[in-house]
Amino acid sequence: MKNNQYALILAGGIGSRFWPVSRTTYPKQFLDILGTGKSLIQNTYDRFTQIVPKENIYILTNESYFDLVNQQIPGLHPNQIIGEPVMRNTAPCIAYGCFKIKQLCANATIVVAPSDHLILDTPAFISTIKTSLAVAEQNDCLITLGIQPSRPDTGYGYIQYNNDTLSENLFKVKTFTEKPTLEIAESFLLSGDFLWNAGIFIWSVNSIIHAFNTHLPDISEIFTEGNGLYNTPSEKEFIQACFQKCTNISIDYGVMEKANNVYVMPSEFGWSDLGTWASIYELAHKDDVGNAVIHPDNVVMIESSNCMVNVPKDKLVILQGLHDFIVVEANNTLMISPKAKEQSVKQVVADVKSKYGSKYI
Repeated sequence: MKNNQYALILAGGIGSRFWPVSRTTYPKQFLDILGTGKSLIQNTYDRFTQIVPKENIYILTNESYFDLVNQQIPGLHPNQIIGEPVMRNTAPCIAYGCFKIKQLCANATIVVAPSDHLILDTPAFISTIKTSLAVAEQNDCLITLGIQPSRPDTGYGYIQYNNDTLSENLFKVKTFTEKPTLEIAESFLLSGDFLWNAGIFIWSVNSIIHAFNTHLPDISEIFTEGNGLYNTPSEKEFIQACFQKCTNISIDYGVMEKANNVYVMPSEFGWSDLGTWASIYELAHKDDVGNAVIHPDNVVMIESSNCMVNVPKDKLVILQGLHDFIVVEANNTLMISPKAKEQSVKQVVADVKSKYGSKYI
């Protein structure tokens, strides 16, 4: 492992699409949503300990999740938990992490990854990240990982690339498209030059800061003012003030879609962003009629098929005559929804909040 290689793990989201299991106070990344014995963030952290030194792994999260991070990843130095005082999307928090790392290591290379994705082939993932870090160290480039699509999924972003290469298997990005219609997604697959956007980025600290200077100068200026304060007792007070000034913008829209030195590596390592209950259904063990039941000992399925069921272990549940439904119960809330409507869960959460306030959110 190289001492100048760092990992930033994004762990500030609220995971509303996994409501009611995922709540604002205990979101998706801290849940063992697949029943593996470890939460998603614990599995993510474990993967990165095989790539960069443990002391170079930083968790980017909301200040309200500090205690959860400490509980689930004991032994982290307080400086390794980077807290955003208010949610401002991914560009400001990534800028914060990169400026902070720049003060520690002027020639750092950094991998940025979500905390709540599934990786089934860990050795392939490690190899892909290590290769990308080596390229980023030697070139002024912004690398993103693209997943070979297996279906015309409308829930993913897509990356189109051309034949210009930076190195073997690293192609110049042509366009980004966010969550296309089914018809457009089908045309993407037919064209053969589109990949799913995994939301995993690799770059040198100098390349990304230059990109911020060029494409998001307001945010760059805000965090440049903190030079000399990062990794000191004065950092927290500075960050409290500067985040209030930041615009709410994603790294994809603010930087990646605008920069002309973005490259994608087509990758296969058993990836899923676990974005919806239907994605859990696809990965879960199913019975002979297609039912995926997370805790099967207390659920009786009668004349029911192709259902996704996640209910408390201490409750007996009988489902009869139900087909292609999601049934989820947690935190005093029961949700029963057709699988075809799984993309609307986020709107359901908004409607519940509008009617009942934060009581069930």
